[in-house]
Amino acid sequence: MPSKICSQPYFLTTHFSNPNYPLLVFLPGMDETGKELMYIQTAGLEAAFDVRCFVIPPDELTSWDQMTEEVVSLTKIELEKVPRRHEVACRETSPVYLCGESFGGCLALKILEKFPQLFSKIILINSASSFHRVPWLNLGSLLFPYTPQFFYKISSLLSLPFLANLSRISPAASLALSKSTSSAPQKTANQRLSLMREFDVDENKLSQITQPVLLIASRDDRLLPSEAEAKHLNNIFPNSQTITLPHSGHACLVERDMNLYEILLSANFLVA
Repeated sequence: MPSKICSQPYFLTTHFSNPNYPLLVFLPGMDETGKELMYIQTAGLEAAFDVRCFVIPPDELTSWDQMTEEVVSLTKIELEKVPRRHEVACRETSPVYLCGESFGGCLALKILEKFPQLFSKIILINSASSFHRVPWLNLGSLLFPYTPQFFYKISSLLSLPFLANLSRISPAASLALSKSTSSAPQKTANQRLSLMREFDVDENKLSQITQPVLLIASRDDRLLPSEAEAKHLNNIFPNSQTITLPHSGHACLVERDMNLYEILLSANFLVA
């Protein structure tokens, strides 16, 4: 009898788990079902973190508030598994990291708005929080429900040049990215586009976040104005720094020679 597919959001451990390392919760882009992509995106982080990736099943239609509650609940469960790490994290000597990429950046901002003290260091990579301010993306998301099913499948291939600088990714990463963009049913993709179009957050609450925030932006992002959005977020968070990737596309974490651990190391964003 085939095993039952998990129908609830859950944490995926992409690499060897080490509870002695700080917990890092990774919130991936809109195509959360692309687990192969998560292994590529988080490669190298196991050198300094106990990584958990937030996965939403492809048939799960959930709101920002529900996703926020799920991430917070799953994070607390992880912390309770290792009481010593939880106690240390509360003293802020072993930070608990929250890392959001693209769509996951929006979710991270929602989490910070409602649970500002749970995470002690925050990383936002090409945050899609600018989506609702980009006219052509908003128009496209409104027309998306009327897209024929056959074209929806083709569109996942057509979108690759907008998602990544194809000259900078390997064939394996390109295949994983392609699978990820076509993994969710059209109904699910439409619902998540609606979430991005309707995204809103209280910037006054975010301005009270005093934890360190690292903003990573791709200058060659063809999908979103990520560099401008990083500047916008930098003006909101009082304790933030920005790293610009001069030649990277939107899906920067799948590019060759792009290693998030090394970026954090260069930014002095690791535990002292």
